[in-house]
Amino acid sequence: MQEINKLILGDNLEILKTMESESVDLIYLDPPFFSNRNYEVIWGDSGEVRSFEDRFSGGIDHYISWLKERVIEMHRILKPTGSIFLHCDWHANSYIRVQILDKIFGDKNFRNEIVWKRAETIKGNHGQGKKSLDYNSDTIFYYSKSLNNTFKQPFKEYDDKYLENFYKYEDPDGRKYRLVSMIGPGGESKGNPKYKFLGVEKFWRYSEKKMNELYEAGLIVQTKPGNVPQKKQYLESGKGVAIQNLWDDIKALSAPSKETIGYPTQKPEALLHRIIEMASNEEDIILDPFVGGGTTVAVADKLNRRWIGIDQSVAAIKVTEARMQNQQDLFSKPFVTQLHKYDYDTLRYTDAFEFESFIVVQFGGTNNTKQRGDFGLDGKTRENTPIQVKRSDNIGRNVVDNFLSAVKRYDKNLYDKNKAEIKPVGFIIAFSFGKGAVQEVARLKNEENIIIKLVTVEEIIPIAKKPKLTVEIRDIATDDKGFREIEFIAKGESEAGIEFYMWDFDYKDDKFSADILLDKIGQHTQKFKAGKYSIAVKVVDNEGLESIEVIQLKVNGKVERS
Repeated sequence: MQEINKLILGDNLEILKTMESESVDLIYLDPPFFSNRNYEVIWGDSGEVRSFEDRFSGGIDHYISWLKERVIEMHRILKPTGSIFLHCDWHANSYIRVQILDKIFGDKNFRNEIVWKRAETIKGNHGQGKKSLDYNSDTIFYYSKSLNNTFKQPFKEYDDKYLENFYKYEDPDGRKYRLVSMIGPGGESKGNPKYKFLGVEKFWRYSEKKMNELYEAGLIVQTKPGNVPQKKQYLESGKGVAIQNLWDDIKALSAPSKETIGYPTQKPEALLHRIIEMASNEEDIILDPFVGGGTTVAVADKLNRRWIGIDQSVAAIKVTEARMQNQQDLFSKPFVTQLHKYDYDTLRYTDAFEFESFIVVQFGGTNNTKQRGDFGLDGKTRENTPIQVKRSDNIGRNVVDNFLSAVKRYDKNLYDKNKAEIKPVGFIIAFSFGKGAVQEVARLKNEENIIIKLVTVEEIIPIAKKPKLTVEIRDIATDDKGFREIEFIAKGESEAGIEFYMWDFDYKDDKFSADILLDKIGQHTQKFKAGKYSIAVKVVDNEGLESIEVIQLKVNGKVERS
């Protein structure tokens, strides 16, 4: 069971292979389109370049093979009630449907070919010799794993033209309504009763008794004698216009949009909102194996879904991480970011409970969610063997003594079984262990046949040094409105290489909320009026490790840095 929201850096194929079968409720993927152009490399980091080379080193057959092996794993991890939405364009949509989705999911589980009309018009090269129409739409293939898929019909609000054409009647009290048919579809074969009502004999949707009740309630209208009676449907009771497979009411993001983060193929939140609401329930698990700019997980989080985002690009994962941090509030659920390597300082001094939850999952265990009456244990392995986590160095013998006592009280039968089978009775995870702890564990094994495993954090996850960061400021000029223009120059150093920088020009409460998410250069100019400012810059290296520098700035006649 997925217990915590995750961003995972890595090849999605390898990560998907480690996930449990039938553990995910909904998958949305927006894989790189088959166009084999340089603009497919968006972030420009080494992970994305490797992935670009993997999928485009051959022709269409190679691309389909690359995508198919990933969709096979996605089908395996989907629950029987789950669905997949695969976003693509004209370059390969026919191949994807026939050679991947129909073969893996089966054509009986095809639900819709959703056509997303991105814009009314696009800049094309018509009139310059082109002999075809421009494209302003994408395809989203919607398949379910079984016929018992989760689905809730989406609706959109009535527009003025629709209201004018359909809700053209009005009661004396001002309530608008339309007239709908009461004729029973399928007639007698569907079990609809046949009788004469208001002089008209038909197969009806309702029993004669129910029909009379509706008539007495003033809900049936016969426009003139001999006409087929119809039922009032009030505007106030309508859900809206049922959404069909042409989605022309959600526009692609434009530069001025508040949602825009600088990711060229970023999808609007409204698009993912519709998909997630339509095909999942609260607390369901949403997976995006090509997380990109993070729209899927951002929307899933807002809709109270659990989520997993995967990407091979360091920039994609770290930008999405910053986006999630920006939108979190007191009611947000925690999430973890899994990298190839981790910084000692960040792990060692992070929130204790978050660290315990993170490292237990990395160890392959399950977290203890009780936190009370748990004998001080933090989790268990898949075989229910207890795990204790100490976010400390040089753990002493007393921890071993207390842990052994807790293990016996936790489950005496399990303890006796593990001891008899010469298996570990428990695991202690810490950054390092002192001589006393090591000696006591050895004594217990040699003299009492009790095995307690001491596991260092570095045995579970690789630890590296975070990048170094320095920031210079240059007072440039004062404009005619009295604003001071200041240039900030950030310089990061890392053995792994620097990936990008982020800037927060209103840093407060020790919470980094990025104003600029992706700065490849490390230089930025900003204008300030007189006052005090707290500015933070973050550097991210090619391993995803980061450092932050906070600048206290006073602007008043001159610029002072404290």
